Amino acid sequence: MSIDKCHIVDLPKIADSRGNLTFIEGQRHVPFDIRRVYYLYDVPGGAERGGHAHKQLSQLIVAMAGSFDIVINDGIKEKRIHLNRSYKGLYICPMIWRELDNFSSGAVCMVLASNLYDESDYYREYSTFLEAIQGKT
Repeated sequence: MSIDKCHIVDLPKIADSRGNLTFIEGQRHVPFDIRRVYYLYDVPGGAERGGHAHKQLSQLIVAMAGSFDIVINDGIKEKRIHLNRSYKGLYICPMIWRELDNFSSGAVCMVLASNLYDESDYYREYSTFLEAIQGKT
């Protein structure tokens, strides 16, 4: 896979003087059925999250509060994306290494995933990820 397949998804934003509303529907706003939702919060200053790739899993990552950066890497190219709006998400396809950093105080990172948790779907070592990528080309 290429980081070119990863992209920002503009989510619906219904503006109202009482407060805005955004929603996400699987197969409509993301190209997968949503099977799992989790979120990161209370991330200490200077901490990094992620540091892995998935073999099959697709994700949409949304900054629900605050901001953070996501560095995506396909083994050839690398790109840093700043997320800071709850109505924009980053779609990450399988076989993309990701690292999250630069969390603001109070940041909340929500992740929508295409499948249930499965440890065997992870590449946790960058060198192993690179070997897998090179084996597929």
